[in-house]
Amino acid sequence: MKASRTSSSPLLPFAMLVLTLILAALDQTILSTALPVIARELRGSWPLAWVFSAYLLAATVVIALYGRLADVLGKKPMLLLAIGLFLAGSLACGASQDVQQLVLARALQGAGGGGLMTLTMLTVPDLFAPEQRGRYQALLGAAYGVSTMFGPLLGGALVEHLSWHWAFWMNVPAAALAWGVLASTLPSKPMAAQASAAEEGRQRTRIDWLGAVLLTAALVLLLLATQHGQLNLPEAVSLWLLLGLGAKFALAFIWRQKRAAQPLLPLSLFARPAYAAVSFIGMATGIALYAAVVFLPQYLQIGLHLSPTGSAWHLLPLMAGITVAAVTSGKLLRAQRPAISVARVACVLMLLSFGLMIGVLRWLPAEPLALSAALLPLGLGLGLLFPIVTVVAQRVSPAQHMGIATAAPIMLRSLGGAAGVALLAALLTHLVKQELTTPGALAHGAADAVTAALGHGLQSVFGCAAVAVLLALIASSWLVQKRPPEGLANDGLLEAAS
Repeated sequence: MKASRTSSSPLLPFAMLVLTLILAALDQTILSTALPVIARELRGSWPLAWVFSAYLLAATVVIALYGRLADVLGKKPMLLLAIGLFLAGSLACGASQDVQQLVLARALQGAGGGGLMTLTMLTVPDLFAPEQRGRYQALLGAAYGVSTMFGPLLGGALVEHLSWHWAFWMNVPAAALAWGVLASTLPSKPMAAQASAAEEGRQRTRIDWLGAVLLTAALVLLLLATQHGQLNLPEAVSLWLLLGLGAKFALAFIWRQKRAAQPLLPLSLFARPAYAAVSFIGMATGIALYAAVVFLPQYLQIGLHLSPTGSAWHLLPLMAGITVAAVTSGKLLRAQRPAISVARVACVLMLLSFGLMIGVLRWLPAEPLALSAALLPLGLGLGLLFPIVTVVAQRVSPAQHMGIATAAPIMLRSLGGAAGVALLAALLTHLVKQELTTPGALAHGAADAVTAALGHGLQSVFGCAAVAVLLALIASSWLVQKRPPEGLANDGLLEAAS
């Protein structure tokens, strides 16, 4: 697949891919500093937490379906559809007059945003030659990571100087520009081996819709379970009910995939050790990223009394680390450095970062700059891993499953982030309450007691995140591959076993 397939330089459509991914990533976190203002201005009976959860649910459940539809119907039409849904959702969010409208609009926006997170990564192979793809996948990974970090800062600035509506309306001109440019510059049928018109028509019926329904039900129920404590669901909808039904639908989905002629998510992909490894690594990066992004600002704001904007600035080393390391990772992949060695270095850096954060919370709990500096190795590790997950997943998978093979690790990263944060938040709440209720805990004042309890609880939280990274380090050993995957040349990305 050469870059010459496009009508002009591939850099222009690639710039639009970066732009759309930035928009999708920003909207995952941009409301964290705007939510108090929205709560004051909008009325409604629905819990405000649904504003976050609606986007998360919609974005996560559509990832796999977008990947499969891209395999069957083509990447370009699905990308344009995702941008269109995201644009329409952004308009609806900005125009919302109550919380119910905003929640529904966020779900529509998420249905587009989930596609953007997948299809931007998936479209890169249609624009660049194989030896160039690692570099550009790395740039997309850097854009995603940095945008996620900048969301709270940008949201705070927009609320302070304009209004919360602009957190959504700013997407409209950018998304419209990207849609127009990509519609005119992306190749209509970028697959190297294109099916005939008759075969393409038959493929339209080869979508496992029952599998899609089962997967959607499983993901919605399990994600609702992770958010159960925040959503004020009816009393009859208990946590155990959600977990039980979610597990049943997940098992039914696996059963269906084993028997479907054209499965939504071919389980044979996970029989490839390298693909199973990057899928697990993707999940671990979600846990590690969101553990830092969600809990460290809480400590800075609640424990050290920094402003939301001030706490966001302390994430700058994480942003810088992701950006620098993602570009570096792209260069290493382009130089055909084995993924196993890069992944191991990345995991060690992340383990070092969590160790430093635990040490700072124990010995220098009142020093925000020390916590900020401890984030740099985490950013470097995440930046190294982001492109590896996508590039390896694409290079070890059959061409006919490229879309879903790219989408699955991204879906697992979202699931890892959502489930990991929910479980770690429950652990943190339990530890803080336990410490505050011990005799003499409030002897030196309530504020100091809360800061100390939060710092002690976060040591355990970051320890759990480090365990996830340690498991990813172990999984990276599976990146060794004895022979090239069927239909692909061994280009040096995966280390050959002797």
